[in-house]
Amino acid sequence: MLLLNWRDTGHPDGGGSEVYLEHVADGLAALGRDVTLLTARYAGSAAHEVRPSGVRVVRVGGRLGVYPLAALTVLLRRIPRPDVVIETQNGMPYLAALWARRTPHAVLVHHVHREQWPVVFPPRVARAGWWIESRLAPSVNRHRPYVTVSELSRAELVDLGVRADQIRVVHNGVLPPPAQDVGRTLHPQLLVLGRLVPHKRVEIALSVVERLRPEFPGLRLVVAGRGWWEDELRREVDERGLAEAVDLRGFVSDEERHRLYASSWVSLVPSLKEGWGLVVVEAGLHETPSVAFDGAGGVTESIIDGTTGLLARRDDVDHFVALTRELLLDEGRRTDMGLKAAAFASQFTWPETVAGFDALVTELLAQPRAGRGRSR
Repeated sequence: MLLLNWRDTGHPDGGGSEVYLEHVADGLAALGRDVTLLTARYAGSAAHEVRPSGVRVVRVGGRLGVYPLAALTVLLRRIPRPDVVIETQNGMPYLAALWARRTPHAVLVHHVHREQWPVVFPPRVARAGWWIESRLAPSVNRHRPYVTVSELSRAELVDLGVRADQIRVVHNGVLPPPAQDVGRTLHPQLLVLGRLVPHKRVEIALSVVERLRPEFPGLRLVVAGRGWWEDELRREVDERGLAEAVDLRGFVSDEERHRLYASSWVSLVPSLKEGWGLVVVEAGLHETPSVAFDGAGGVTESIIDGTTGLLARRDDVDHFVALTRELLLDEGRRTDMGLKAAAFASQFTWPETVAGFDALVTELLAQPRAGRGRSR
């Protein structure tokens, strides 16, 4: 089977969607599936490699070149002809239905990118990208099954014209944290963990620190992650005079990521849009509550508002700051939310995620050849 994704976790801009697909790939391989992951090249990457799980990784093209080159790689038989194709649509689709017409095929969409296009691209490019995502892709894939990671993303796909009965929800899993003796910092510490790109809106977390420092003199913000927006964030930190309060940590190891979750008081997720919010449930396993925005995609499901974390009114930065302040002031409430966040997060496991995909692959392979590519 062939999995298509524009990046892998080794890519400098790799994030939660890459973690998701690689867990699925490794899990399917462990079940005996023959899996190839086709993704983009990046500086220092190998064109071919094999993961410890046995998953073959093939890298072609770059940020945009990966899409046509993926089709050519399959059509020219540079990899074994797949029996099943699962393409990840991260805004831009592979449109595998056009070049793998007789191959069973499903489309994985973490979330709809309506809000992100104008944030990342100039107006004309943004309009073209949104047309491709919202009009062209649903038309091309109208007979293909879809997978997404939250009920909210399912609803957004339905708004684009995808039939509800074509879409199944397969949530992100989360790995139990390693045993470690890490306590909360003595000073109030906030954490933002994720890719450093504009739509993650780390600047809002900077505003939280800027506004709350007078009340919490020891307040610190750790920003862990990498991405092409990092230089802009560093300039912003300097311009706001926050160098002593903000630690732009860069890429961190798995061990350090867990230590940061465990030692921080509150996890901030100011992102414009998330398909699910893997960082929310990862923080939850460490009994760390999160603050995010209502209407920012799947975080409205990965956070039970008022129970495992707090949701600020959509795009209301003042409210986001106020909710963070409330949690910093109230240790009892933070502790209670953290315990409930851990209980909630423990429900989501990668074996269940893999089982969901394995069931889908089994269904696709069982379709009669003449009917392959059409959903029931």
